[in-house]
Amino acid sequence: MFEHVDHGITLPKMTRKTTEKGRKYFTPEGNAYPSITTVLSILSKDSIMRWRKRVGEEEANKISHQAATRGTSVHKLAEDYLDNVSDWDKEAMPNNLYTFSHLKDIMDKRVNNIWFQEEFLYSDKLKCAGQVDCIAEFDGELSIIDFKTARKPKKVEWITNYFIQASFYAAAFYERTGIPIKKGAILIAVDHSEPQIFTVNTHDWLPQFLDVRQKYKELKENG
Repeated sequence: MFEHVDHGITLPKMTRKTTEKGRKYFTPEGNAYPSITTVLSILSKDSIMRWRKRVGEEEANKISHQAATRGTSVHKLAEDYLDNVSDWDKEAMPNNLYTFSHLKDIMDKRVNNIWFQEEFLYSDKLKCAGQVDCIAEFDGELSIIDFKTARKPKKVEWITNYFIQASFYAAAFYERTGIPIKKGAILIAVDHSEPQIFTVNTHDWLPQFLDVRQKYKELKENG
C-alpha cells in the first residue's frame, strides 16, 4: 500500500481542448496556454516526418495507434496501482499488464508518499500547461515522475524532451505552490527488455525549456 501525503494543497482546475494546432489548456483566469507536449513537438517534427516516410504512412499510423493505446493503458494502470485501487488490473489486456509489470517493480521499491497524480499544472510566467503523471517521493526525494513506454531502449540524446518536460512541471509546481522539486525521474517500460530509469536535476533543463518555448512562439504564435 502506498502512502498518500496530506499536504493540504489544492491546485487550480483547468479545462483543455485539442485542435489541429495542438492541445490548449484554459486557466481559471481565462488564459489559454499550449500544452507542454505541443510545445516540445517542434523538437521531433522533422525526425518523425523522416520516419513516416521511411516506413510508409499506413505502417506509421498503425505503430502510432498501438503506441498511444498502450501508453494510455499503462498510465491508467500506474495511476490505479499507486492509488491503491484493489482491482487495478481487472480490465487490463495481458500485453499491457506485462509492460506495466516492469514499472510496478520499480514503484514497489522506489516510489512512495504520493502528492499528486494526473494533475493539471500551468505557469503564467512560462505561458504553458500540462498534466503531470505523478508527484511523489522517488528514492526518498520529492520528484516529478513520468511514466513512458517504448518499443526499444532509449539513448539519452533521444529523450531530452522528457527531461525538459520534467523541468517545466517542476517550475509550474513551484509557481503554484512555492515548493521546489529538484529531481525528475523518467521511468520507461521497454518491450522485451529491462526498464530504463533516468533521473535529472530539473533546474538543469529549464534553460532548454525556455529556448524551446521561444522557438515555439516564433514558429506558431507569431506566424
